[in-house]
Amino acid sequence: MSLFKSASLVSLLTLASRITGLVRELLMAATFGASALTDAFNVAFRIPNLLRRLFAEGAFSQAFVPVLAGVRATEGDEATRQMVNQIGTVLAWALTITCVLGVAGAPVLVWAMASGLQQSPQGFEAAVFMTRWMFPYIAFMSFVALSAGILNTWRKFAVPAATPVLLNVAMIAAAYWGAPWFGRMGIEPIYAMAGGVLLGGTLQLGVQLPALARVGMLPRIGLRWSSLQTAWRHPGTRRVTTLMLPALLGVSVAQISLLINTQIASHLVTGSVSWLTYADRLMEFPTAMLGVALGVVLLPQLAAAKAADDGARYSGLLDWGLRLVVLLAVPCAVALLTFAHPLVAVLYHYGAFTGADVQQTALALMGYGAGLLGLIAIKVLAPGFYARQDIRTPVKIAVVVLVLTQCLNLVLVPHLAHAGLALAIGIGAMVNALWLLMGLIRRGAYTPTPGWARFGLQVAAASTLLAVFLLWAAGSVAWLDFGGRALQRVGLLTLYVIGGVLVYFATLTVAGLKLRQFVRK
Repeated sequence: MSLFKSASLVSLLTLASRITGLVRELLMAATFGASALTDAFNVAFRIPNLLRRLFAEGAFSQAFVPVLAGVRATEGDEATRQMVNQIGTVLAWALTITCVLGVAGAPVLVWAMASGLQQSPQGFEAAVFMTRWMFPYIAFMSFVALSAGILNTWRKFAVPAATPVLLNVAMIAAAYWGAPWFGRMGIEPIYAMAGGVLLGGTLQLGVQLPALARVGMLPRIGLRWSSLQTAWRHPGTRRVTTLMLPALLGVSVAQISLLINTQIASHLVTGSVSWLTYADRLMEFPTAMLGVALGVVLLPQLAAAKAADDGARYSGLLDWGLRLVVLLAVPCAVALLTFAHPLVAVLYHYGAFTGADVQQTALALMGYGAGLLGLIAIKVLAPGFYARQDIRTPVKIAVVVLVLTQCLNLVLVPHLAHAGLALAIGIGAMVNALWLLMGLIRRGAYTPTPGWARFGLQVAAASTLLAVFLLWAAGSVAWLDFGGRALQRVGLLTLYVIGGVLVYFATLTVAGLKLRQFVRK
């Protein structure tokens, strides 16, 4: 399967995940709105998600996948299987201890994440309660990350890309059936969402296990202390843990930034955390469909090219990924900057979600959109370092960007409130991506192929026409005034989005860009 087909498969499955995720958010917005209890759930859910990104999909995956690909390429499947067993054993013991500590220390974690929730005692107590229920989610998702790393290395992309749908389905069921049932039982309805998260984590891990068994890589977990000692001494475990230390610092920088932003948002007007969360959910469409999909497909291939000392293929993979990022991320960023209000109105303006909530969420979405190109490009550029088992360089860059982001918060938040937090993240992402790009070029790891200037002008011209079209579309309709005609509003949005796609790609075609070059890779 070609890289384009692999990336397309991951993107399509990720699209299914994001669509179900959007349905989930729409139900939550209509059922709970943007209230103190909604903020409490978002904070509680963000705690295990923070640790998931920190350990599972963050430092662990960055260290594990290059080592796994290297061992398989140089030592074969049997040595790889032994390494998977030993790493799985260490991971199981570490997660058990982490979950016990997390459940016990939930009040401290909530206070550290969002002390501003104490303005509403009910909100703070609800966040603590839901954190305790959802904390084991990190254990499920860490093993899902282990499984995904193995399956992606074996080029089995479908199951890892599809599993997030199960979390969304579980949470949709919790919002649609669980919350009303809890209300009838005299229990706070928002608590049903915590149960949905835990169920979703269980389902995600459950579907990974048969897929691992089919490739002969289902980990055998050692439950005895002696098994843990043996696993810890394994060279593969040592190599992964050694690489995880700088990776952990790098991912921690991003999560510290998120922690600080959540803390700041919790001290702004009620609903700020939720507005940022709803905007972030929309941002996940392009970042996941483009950035995550390309990162998933490219990292094992880059690691294999590095292990084979094939510098030309390594540079070619990066060049193809970056061109695809520019081709698709730039028009997405234009759409978020010019068409944010209609998007938020059509997707969220129902039930308890008011017109004011639409306006505030749209402002946050525009802030994120300003840095969309950087947010997606990082997903391609950072694996360029990880595949070389160089994690320290991205870490150093991330630390400086963290400081820059917080300096921007000092300037932007007093004037733009929660939207300033989103804009600071966007600007920081652009700086981060540019720095990573220059680092790869200076090291000789990446040499841009000829034709970038012409390609950039073609994309810029098409994006300019797209911006004009979307600005006209945004102002031609009163998007909040449709009353009960929801389907009509959805239909109009769909027509305008299709029109924008046609304008963009038709302009590229007229400008002479051959899209087939991206498919052949």
